[in-house]
Amino acid sequence: MTDSPAPSTAPEPLGSVVPSAVPTHWYNLSADLPEPVPPALNPGTREPLGPADLAPLFPMALIMQEVATERYIEIPQAVREVYALWRPSPLIRAMRLERALGTPARIYYKYEGVSPAGSHKPNTAVAQAYYNAAEGVTKLTTETGAGQWGASLSMACALMGMECEVWQVRASYDQKPYRRMQMETYGGVCHPSPSELTEAGRAMLAKDPETTGSLGMAISEAVEVAAKDPKAHYSLGSVLNHVLLHQTVIGQEALAQLDEIGETADIVFGCAGGGSNLAGLSFPFLGRNLRDGATTKVVACEPASCPSLTQGEYRYDFGDVAGLTPLLKMHTLGKDFVPPPIHAGGLRYHGMAPMVSHAKELGLLDAIAIDQDTAFAAGLEFARAEGIIPAPESTHAVAGAVAHARRATTDEVIVIGLSGNGVLDLPAYADYV
Repeated sequence: MTDSPAPSTAPEPLGSVVPSAVPTHWYNLSADLPEPVPPALNPGTREPLGPADLAPLFPMALIMQEVATERYIEIPQAVREVYALWRPSPLIRAMRLERALGTPARIYYKYEGVSPAGSHKPNTAVAQAYYNAAEGVTKLTTETGAGQWGASLSMACALMGMECEVWQVRASYDQKPYRRMQMETYGGVCHPSPSELTEAGRAMLAKDPETTGSLGMAISEAVEVAAKDPKAHYSLGSVLNHVLLHQTVIGQEALAQLDEIGETADIVFGCAGGGSNLAGLSFPFLGRNLRDGATTKVVACEPASCPSLTQGEYRYDFGDVAGLTPLLKMHTLGKDFVPPPIHAGGLRYHGMAPMVSHAKELGLLDAIAIDQDTAFAAGLEFARAEGIIPAPESTHAVAGAVAHARRATTDEVIVIGLSGNGVLDLPAYADYV
């Protein structure tokens, strides 16, 4: 007869990582919506856009995804192989944060900062570069705010053997030099926006030589350059349906990971700027709500300085300042809105993705606005409890979840979308501290 093992003296585990697998398909919320998303319009005719209207800027595969209605779209094997460099991303139980907050709630965070570029953005950057390369496009142009998208597309273009040219919002270009260095390390070329390199940029500078820029301005410049180059296409990091589609690997993994451990999310918090991160995390949960009667609540956490969902009008508007893009029905602060140069540069967009806006109008999700100091305070609290420094954008979701957890009286399950790490954003934290 053997002796029983001695009681363990090791401390109780204070965190757990849930495994999963790389999804084989993207999920399309359009298939489950009770009403279709209002179509994008041709700004000249005010008629719904057709494939020919978008062909100068996007490959046909992405155009068809933009208007797709099927529930699942297969992920090409070549894209899945790149995804496997970091996917599945971990779903982590934040037990240390729970203890610090003194909450009975169980908190999980889906951590996208493990990607090579440090954020969720490669989920669509890799897919967009793949489809463009397959059509023979040799160069992509784009805009970026804080720089996560510009870095991600630069990385994806390097992997697919393409050139990448980026216009970065001037405020972020000046605040975040390491993002520009990251783009250049991957082979991308980065310009501050507005610039003297485009007609749109020169017009904006003539109007306000001291402007700190906006994503709407940077989009105008990137679209103008792509439209004039037959070998180039434009690539967008948020807002459009196909971008949101690619990001749904996040939420699909989170659902599977929760299922593996017998958990059901009561409430999901995601940061919201253009909408890709929020949609990627929440749309699979909303799909389960719509199909199966689940009751997971979704909360979009946006910056108080750029509150498109909580204060914007729901109407058709341009996605850029110069009026070069199609008209999109979305929550908007107006295409000429120039937000203050907050550190969460990835959330400084005047509008919200049409599909996210539509979901908000249908009552499928809620939205709250969080000021920068509250967001950074939550980011510090998270970092000191969990060891991960959240990106400034992600701190908005953390702040929303922390406030909710402090009010919790039951062991409900809270899921946070931690969209990226803040290692290259430390000057912003230093300014706050």
